[in-house]
Amino acid sequence: MIYLDNAATSLQKPEEVRLAVADAMLHMGNPGRGIYGASLDAARMIYDTRSLISQLLHGDGPGQVAFTANSTESLNLAIEGIFRPGDHVITTMLEHNSVLRPLYRMEDRGMELTILPADQYGCIHYEEIAAAVRNNTKAVVCTHASNLTGNINDLKTIGDICRKHGLLFLLDASQTAGVFDIDMKEMGIDVVCFTGHKGLLGPQGTGGICIRKGLDIEPLIVGGSGMQSFLRTQPEQMPERLEAGTLNCHGIAGLHAALLYISRTGLELIRNREQSLMRRFYEGVKDIPAVTVYGDFSKKSLEQRAPVIALNIGNLDSGEVADELAVTYGIYARAGAHCAPLMHQALGTVKQGAVRFSMSHFNTEEEIDQAVAAVRELSSWEQETI
Repeated sequence: MIYLDNAATSLQKPEEVRLAVADAMLHMGNPGRGIYGASLDAARMIYDTRSLISQLLHGDGPGQVAFTANSTESLNLAIEGIFRPGDHVITTMLEHNSVLRPLYRMEDRGMELTILPADQYGCIHYEEIAAAVRNNTKAVVCTHASNLTGNINDLKTIGDICRKHGLLFLLDASQTAGVFDIDMKEMGIDVVCFTGHKGLLGPQGTGGICIRKGLDIEPLIVGGSGMQSFLRTQPEQMPERLEAGTLNCHGIAGLHAALLYISRTGLELIRNREQSLMRRFYEGVKDIPAVTVYGDFSKKSLEQRAPVIALNIGNLDSGEVADELAVTYGIYARAGAHCAPLMHQALGTVKQGAVRFSMSHFNTEEEIDQAVAAVRELSSWEQETI
């Protein structure tokens, strides 16, 4: 098996992640619900994980990190917890449905929404952000990197625009947390929504939200918090304000181990490795007859982009190509719309979808070369059918 679907979930995890989850299931109690050892150990681990996340994102401390099940929950929490009818929000065609659908729902409730277009390479033009600002504009909500093309947005540029116009900046870091540098203070980011099971190399069912101190978000879910039990409302202080019920402590234990692994290994080493594999694959497929690669692969972009390549082979259905890759070659990629409908409109791939290859630093050059060879062979088959 050659696994090249890391943009969906990282399959190859550090061994310590598995061991941490197993150990937590054997020994971990419920944090904040007791003063005995198993509960206190869980509370310390949760606090340490918040600290690691805050350090990774250059946030305002562990108290500003709340855990969720994934980016989708984090984005729903942020979008429904901040925006109100009459607010105007700017987003882009690059977005995943975990951004778009909560925004559409808020639009149905009276929020105003502007979606900035993407060009044929899947890029937005930053001057259009400022041009879209109105008197009632409250925020820009956007992804760091497209999950379809791997195109990276310039967070510093977007953050500077938001600062100039007094806007909030909400970031979907699903494809970049754990691989790319994100500095909330330097880049002017107010909210980072992240998931644990992709670049952060943690278990599925983990994720969270990191919030600038002073920004209040209404809870999406209310309930038990282990503290101030006689209040009729959710406690005001973070992170309990945004965490109701028992956390996924077993999963967070795995995320904690993954964050320690990333810290030891280094973002730069992980990123350079993944980008090197991405460039190797791109150079191998870009000139194959009948292959169309989507996204911005200019010299500047090629040096700084997420390790994601989306392509099609002639008029072959992307699902058929992915099935053939899996069954015949043992190569696992993803086909279809990738929950990014507006990007497919921009790229002209609504009917065909696209086959996406996404690399991990655990992949090898040999695996990449085998994937290139498989695409070349499938291209030759497609040519014979024309």
